[in-house]
Amino acid sequence: MKMLVGFNRRYDPQFRTLKELFESGAIGKAETLVITSRDPSPPPADYVKVSGGIFRDMSIHDLDMARYIMGEDPVSVSAHGACLVDPAIGEAGDIDSAVIVLNFPSGAMATIINSRRSGYGYDQRIELHGSKGMLKAGNVREHLVEHWGEENCAAAKPQHFFLERYKEAYISEWQHFVDVLEGKAEPMCSGIDGEMALVLAEAALDSLNSHKAVGVSE
Repeated sequence: MKMLVGFNRRYDPQFRTLKELFESGAIGKAETLVITSRDPSPPPADYVKVSGGIFRDMSIHDLDMARYIMGEDPVSVSAHGACLVDPAIGEAGDIDSAVIVLNFPSGAMATIINSRRSGYGYDQRIELHGSKGMLKAGNVREHLVEHWGEENCAAAKPQHFFLERYKEAYISEWQHFVDVLEGKAEPMCSGIDGEMALVLAEAALDSLNSHKAVGVSE
């Protein structure tokens, strides 16, 4: 039996290109990875109560992306968080703003920045710094037209939310799913990948509650 976990961001053409360039040696040895993920607006408190919390519901995608891009599993997790966006989220027992730091066996580090609010669209950015340079995947905007005038310069906002931003990723993921069913491909994201993302999310929650870095064992 084969299992395919639907972490759609692995199929995003921008992020996949970044990973391929990194693996080709374009920036040398990885040193620091920064993943920014901010939702356009907070979810209702009723959703928060059944979501599993921000680390399991939202950060888990970024935790998977960190493993996917770096190609190794973290050895420790440190998380900090607060309720800065909507008091109702805090009353529901969750946080809405978080910073997670992952340490890898190679010595590289990843920082994940999460927020339930951006105000300007779905903020999805990745920067990977290495010994020979940097790779950056910026936001996909509503359009690429910029207005340059005497008083200011203006550009379009990032696309509104995940259905627009990751449209191409969902299409690619569905095609890969069909290829797996037809025996043409092996699952690109396995059950182990899903399990590890959850392990990291749980470690982040433990770190938040204990105010200490939490070790991760395979």
